[in-house]
Amino acid sequence: MMQFLTKLDGLLTHIKQVENETIDLTREAQLRFVQFIEKNNLHADDATIEAMQYQDIVSQQLSASIEAIESVQAYLQYFSKAFSEDDAIAMQSIQKMDDKLGNALEKAKAKHAAFSGRLGSNEENGIEFF
Repeated sequence: MMQFLTKLDGLLTHIKQVENETIDLTREAQLRFVQFIEKNNLHADDATIEAMQYQDIVSQQLSASIEAIESVQAYLQYFSKAFSEDDAIAMQSIQKMDDKLGNALEKAKAKHAAFSGRLGSNEENGIEFF
């Protein structure tokens, strides 16, 4: 069981690293677009500004995923410790972790839904931010 938890933690750590790298690349791409526009004295049209906002949405969604992963990892660490000390405590920890995972999933879905309804819509207001 401990080996499984260690592998699961390693996988989650890898996913966080990839998501952080993707956030960094998205920011770098956005910065380069802005520098290009400024350097060439161009005016960004609404479609270009919206595309840049999409990059911000990608970063926000990845950050929300990272938060959910970190929450799961915290409970995995707690569970690992409890499992090594007492099976009964470990079973209680599994139930608590199950509840927290359910909550984390609902939060992640809510954050995704907050943006996904606006993507691709033809509304004149464009993207709204909180």
